[in-house]
Amino acid sequence: MEMTLVLRTTDHPAEAPAARSAAAASSDPLLQLQYEPQPPSGPHAVHYIRHPKELALRGLPVMCSACRARRDWLLINQGRNVWIHCRCNNEWHEPEITRADFQALTRLPDTTTYASVAEGVAAMGFDGGFAGIYLE
Repeated sequence: MEMTLVLRTTDHPAEAPAARSAAAASSDPLLQLQYEPQPPSGPHAVHYIRHPKELALRGLPVMCSACRARRDWLLINQGRNVWIHCRCNNEWHEPEITRADFQALTRLPDTTTYASVAEGVAAMGFDGGFAGIYLE
């Protein structure tokens, strides 16, 4: 006589993932991965890249109209738009840089999350405090 094992999912009530508490996850190292904060994504996520070198668009070097800086930029991407931010706190939208160009410059995903764009700009030193100074 041949015996077949049947797995019945109704034998044990399954606990919904939302029902698990973060406190329970903190005691189980395998569950901690499920509750770790994920980097922001979606159309409202803002991504930053420091670009310490000179940047050329269509063969022309990018230069800040306020302080005449030629390098050490902060590139900010949200959705399809990319902005260039200078150390002097001057910022402009740059339609020549596409989202694909921005992602090509990304080496490693940024794991730091900021509450606002202004907070991220200040944390990276592009809020005007280092105006006229090249840090690299």
